[in-house]
Amino acid sequence: MASNASGGFVSTLATNKDRFRKTLISDQVYELLRQAVVGGDLAPNDRVVESEIARRLGVSQAPVREAVKRLAREGLLTHVPRRGHFVVEISSQDAEYARQVREPLEGLAARLATEHITEDQLTVLDALVERMHEAVAVNDVSGFRDADIEFHTLVSQYAGNPFLARMWEVIEPSLRTLRAISDPLFDGDWCAMADEHGRLVGLLRAKDPGRAAEAFADHAAGRGPVPDARETKEPRKRTATKTTAKKATAQKTAAKKTAAKKTAAKKTAARRTVAGA
Repeated sequence: MASNASGGFVSTLATNKDRFRKTLISDQVYELLRQAVVGGDLAPNDRVVESEIARRLGVSQAPVREAVKRLAREGLLTHVPRRGHFVVEISSQDAEYARQVREPLEGLAARLATEHITEDQLTVLDALVERMHEAVAVNDVSGFRDADIEFHTLVSQYAGNPFLARMWEVIEPSLRTLRAISDPLFDGDWCAMADEHGRLVGLLRAKDPGRAAEAFADHAAGRGPVPDARETKEPRKRTATKTTAKKATAQKTAAKKTAAKKTAAKKTAARRTVAGA
């Protein structure tokens, strides 16, 4: 943990110390660290030091190390050689750029896949949906994420266009890193998200290229039927910010006008004084 890590996280470690003495399992460490990242107690670029966390919790480093690796697989932490693990900082603009590229590729892949996909391939996709449901049941975000990314990678391959599959291979690591696919911070119904993938398989099985392309594109762009609670919160923040900005601008304008009037009044008074003299 970096020296600039917030006191809130250090306090959380102290509060949970006794609980971890009783049950030394990596899942609990994982939940604690994940909540610290999601909740902001660990900020982007904060260093996560396994030995310090283990010491503060009163546990061995093994469960902490496993929890850190799990968070790194999810994309919440990144490993810098010879420096350690750090909380990932992701530009919202970069993530949006990645989604813009993903959307047309997903739509094209689905459209083409309806023409080439076999029943055996559909069975493989069904199995991946089942893996998603199993991951949800045990709160395994990294397992869900792996199955989700494999799902979309296979659809790009089942499209039958080798150039499309190669393009997906090129951008997939960036999509994973930027969390533009299977975002581990998704604040919605994970079970419903797994069901949504089942619906996508159904559209491929129905051999309806138009509906499949539209559904996959919407899914890639985040317009699917499974809402993310974060999306409903952001507009209010932006509106509040805009309103505050407008008020500040209006106040500055009013202040300038008042200052101008005072300056003009002083000049007039000065001229009158000189004229009277």
